[in-house]
Amino acid sequence: MTIFKLGLALSLAASMAACQRPAGSGGVDEKRLLAAEGNAEWLSYGKSYSEQRHSPLDKVNAGNVAQLGLAWYAQFDTDRGQEATPLMVDGVLYTTTAWSKVYAYDAKTGQQKWAFDPKVAGAKGFDACCDTVNRGVAIWKGKVFVGTLDGRLIALDAGSGKPVWSTQTTDNSKPYTITGAPRVIKGKVLIGNGGAEYGVRGYISAYDAATGKMAWRFYTAPNPTGAADGAASDKVMAEKANATWSDGAWKQTGGGATVWDAMAYDPALDIVYLGVGNGTPWNHMKRSGGKGDNLFVSSILALKPDTGAYVWHYQTTPGESWDYTATQHIMLADLTIEGQARKVLMQAPKNGFFYVLDRATGQLISAKNYVPTSWASGVDLKTGRPIETPGARYETAPALGLPGPLGGHNWQPMAFSPKTGLVYIPTQATPFAYVDDKAFAYRPGAWNVGTDFLANALPTDQAQLAALMAMIKGTLIAYDPVAQKEVWRVQHPHFWNAGVLSTGGGLVFQGAAQGEFMAYDAAKGTRLWSYKTGNGVIAAPMTYELGGEQYVALMVGAGGGGQISAPGLMPQRPRLPGRLLVFKLGGKAVAPAFPVSEQPTLDVATLTSTGDVKHGFAVYHQNCQVCHGPNATGAWLPNLRASPILASAEAWKGVVIDGTSASRGMASFARFVTPKEAEDLRAYVISEAKGAALPAVAPAKGGPAAAT
Repeated sequence: MTIFKLGLALSLAASMAACQRPAGSGGVDEKRLLAAEGNAEWLSYGKSYSEQRHSPLDKVNAGNVAQLGLAWYAQFDTDRGQEATPLMVDGVLYTTTAWSKVYAYDAKTGQQKWAFDPKVAGAKGFDACCDTVNRGVAIWKGKVFVGTLDGRLIALDAGSGKPVWSTQTTDNSKPYTITGAPRVIKGKVLIGNGGAEYGVRGYISAYDAATGKMAWRFYTAPNPTGAADGAASDKVMAEKANATWSDGAWKQTGGGATVWDAMAYDPALDIVYLGVGNGTPWNHMKRSGGKGDNLFVSSILALKPDTGAYVWHYQTTPGESWDYTATQHIMLADLTIEGQARKVLMQAPKNGFFYVLDRATGQLISAKNYVPTSWASGVDLKTGRPIETPGARYETAPALGLPGPLGGHNWQPMAFSPKTGLVYIPTQATPFAYVDDKAFAYRPGAWNVGTDFLANALPTDQAQLAALMAMIKGTLIAYDPVAQKEVWRVQHPHFWNAGVLSTGGGLVFQGAAQGEFMAYDAAKGTRLWSYKTGNGVIAAPMTYELGGEQYVALMVGAGGGGQISAPGLMPQRPRLPGRLLVFKLGGKAVAPAFPVSEQPTLDVATLTSTGDVKHGFAVYHQNCQVCHGPNATGAWLPNLRASPILASAEAWKGVVIDGTSASRGMASFARFVTPKEAEDLRAYVISEAKGAALPAVAPAKGGPAAAT
């Protein structure tokens, strides 16, 4: 089932060559990447061009995984989410942390070889919708490439960590960010960007790996001015995309459609595949007057890596209106379907359907829902379009959406095992009340979704909250992509679970938000081993072999979109430093308990404010909910209900209006709220801290005042 028939000789030759390279040389080239599926290293974000995240290594297997112990660990100076997948090349392990920092370690001993800090300004954290995370590096011919939160692409010397070149890939006057890992294809470094919710126009760029000079750019939404860009996308925009956008707010916001994560490459077809994100605003009625498919929003896009020339596209959610990105993990495989060998592309995007496409043509082969879906009952295999549920677009009445904006599957990577033929998907059930924001007006630099977040306030009644919690689930499922059916599942206690690794030892590894790392039988789902990590896990593990021993490595650190957006539904724990944990059979290392700082106490009974609680409730959910959680429930980003600044109107104003905490990621909100509204916010948070009932909110016509 391997997608590229490389042959044993090529893998052996690559392994022998690796033995002759000095540690830290970073000598990755096309030949090594072509052989990456079968080798003992981890050379690219998803291990190889196919992004299957499967290693053939089997020294750690179902029979001995219980003997897995910690070989070494490293602790970082960032306490935000850790999403990186480490790479291991020539005996050196490379990884990134939050704030786009890069580290290199001796992969056997854990000795740090070098570290690089791009010194991203703390205020840039404001532009990161889903934490100041970074998912990793790319390596090519002695250079390590990292995309930074402030939009730079930096090439570092693999041996020393010193910068070789740096280029600004985004317009710094706009709220672009980079959180994804670059990929190198045929000597070009490919990098996208994020920022759709804030109002940007998406694109993917390719840079010469040696010099940093841009080779091509492909825009994934039209130019609002109607002019050509002088880019690789000009032709297909004129022929296919421009006509699918009608008048609407996209001309102010840029339309979104950012390429912020998924990429894969087929060298035989010489096609690179990209996942494209949601539109801006989310609400199709606001974005494009409810008209048109809005290409290439929520699409899988196939391009030629040399020039960026368009090959084909498939849109998973035409005219999307729910934040249903198609940026989720894309993987390539060779499958036998109805007796025929097919070269396929597989994706489980946010919208809840698992897609199997012919990767040469983009033809839809199959699509079934892998989680419950309320917005569509299925996908028409003839047209490739979803069969939408009447009213799902919330044009005239609220709609309870399943999945919600966090998706049935988010950025956390899935894995495919050629041995079992199964795809292992970290899924979640997170309902969301979609309500048309009738008062929507574009605010530059703020969240511009066109959907009323007030409807998603959490209930203060504990019985109602418990009932809501019971609806929200996180699950690891083993999915048969040929039969399009679930084979087994593991239920997690929290919805925001972690990325996945499969191995030739018949194992599936996955971490979890509750602070645990586990190994399962790949065929049955039986838990075979676990390790208490002391901090939540969202990243995907990787594995490598060195000196005859197999290692399994994992980045540890809670955070990311789910942790930020729904902290009231996640484990309550203080912010803790990130860690890298590396395991091997018989490992005896012991990582000390995380330092837990004493939490401040606040006598809320004595707190008063002159602000308007009801207006503060509305201002909070318009401006603060995404980071500090519904009803100020934040326990990962600061819990505002227990914050010492709540006791002082002046201190509160200093943070919210004057930006005194900008260096720590809390930028001033003076662009969006007045000093009077800041005090209204404080009054509302005080009321929450005292356990007061939620302010009454007038229900939208035809729907409830509040929902999940």
